[in-house]
Order: sequence, then structure tokens, then C-alpha cells
Amino acid sequence: MTADPSTHILLIEDDAKVALSLRKGLLEAGFVITTARTAADADTLLTEQSFQLVLLDLGLPDRDGIDLLRQWRDQGARTPVLILTARDAVDDRVRGLDTGADDYLAKPFAFNELLARIRALCRRSGRNPENILSVGPLRIDLLNRRVQRGENELELTPREFDVLAYLASQAGATVSRDTLTRDVWNIQRRSSSMDNVIDVLIARLREKLEKGFDQPLLHTIRGVGYKLKADT
Repeated sequence: MTADPSTHILLIEDDAKVALSLRKGLLEAGFVITTARTAADADTLLTEQSFQLVLLDLGLPDRDGIDLLRQWRDQGARTPVLILTARDAVDDRVRGLDTGADDYLAKPFAFNELLARIRALCRRSGRNPENILSVGPLRIDLLNRRVQRGENELELTPREFDVLAYLASQAGATVSRDTLTRDVWNIQRRSSSMDNVIDVLIARLREKLEKGFDQPLLHTIRGVGYKLKADT
């Protein structure tokens, strides 16, 4: 994968409708999105994965977002954080910025303003949001939702594209079915297994990626999950 090929955002928002709307808009804008609804989930994700930006709601069900932010900064985390919250008093803004937030946007806000704030933070941190993911001969255009392998353009369903883009954002790492369920299907808690749905989709995706090519890209790690990797 090319260096810093995309901006991976951790969206921490406990309101399912708000989270779904923001995630959809940010995906369409070309970002890679992982969502969390609790402080505990967010803390685990920030420890396990690399993000270029965190969008943090303060009113989380298990812990105040300010306390979570303070913990991250005390631990040395330097990932830019943009607070999104209904708390719009001046004292709240000052407290958030003094705790270590890089920007503060009060709800309700215009989505275009959110995008502008994100771009500004990316420029400030030296990470311009690009829209291309590359894994070996595979090229994924996040903005236009197009996929090419070499000179061949692949026709993918929207869900196949989302899964492939997520695997590409984690290229070289094994991604479990539970992680795909949470971050691609946006299902935090499930009453029935998604394993069969994911396995069928992966099989279709592998056929489209590798038909007519000798080099495998999509690997099954038996009993664990899947990995997108170009063998050399």
C-alpha cells in the first residue's frame, strides 16, 4: 500500500441515526470510516488501529468524552481530535480545547463545514486526504468508487466495494468477521451470525479480483478472518 493513501477517521457517536448519516456522507467524500458508540469501544479501537483523525461526541453512554480525551492526551496520543457535540456554551468549547481537542464544532452543523474542518486538520497535521488506495496492482478510487486491477476495471456492488476498501485500509493485517460486521455493516451488537453473509460476499469479491490473474490478493486466514495483501 502506498504511504498515507487515505484518511482513516474514527467516528465516536452513540446516536445510531446520527452515526449512520455521518458515516454515509464521509464515505461518499472518500474517507475510510470506523465507528464506535461507546468510550470503551473507542479506546480499544484507538489502541489497536491507526487513525488520522477522531470525531468525538462528548455525550457517550459509559463515559464523558472530555474524560476520554484527557486520558488519551495523558497517555501521549497525538491523533487530531475534532469534537462534535450539542454542548455549545463558550465554557464547554474552552474546556474541550484546553483538554486537547484540535477543533470544536457544535451541533447542529452543516456537513460542508464539517468537511472543511476535516480538511483543515489534515493540512495542519501534514496529512492531506487523498482518495486512492493501492495494494500491489489494485487501485481503489474512494471518491468515485471505482476499482482497477492493472488495466482492468472491476464491477463491484456497493457492499463489495465497502468491504474491499476497508480491507485495503488495513492492507497486510488480518481483519476478523466481527470487525467487518462492526465497521462495514455498522452492526455493533448482533443476535445472529453474519459469518455466512460475509463468507459469501468474500467469495464473490475474490472471484472478481482474481479471475484471470495468477497473483492472489485476498487471503483467508482460517479461523481468524481475511487479509488483503499483494505477495511479492
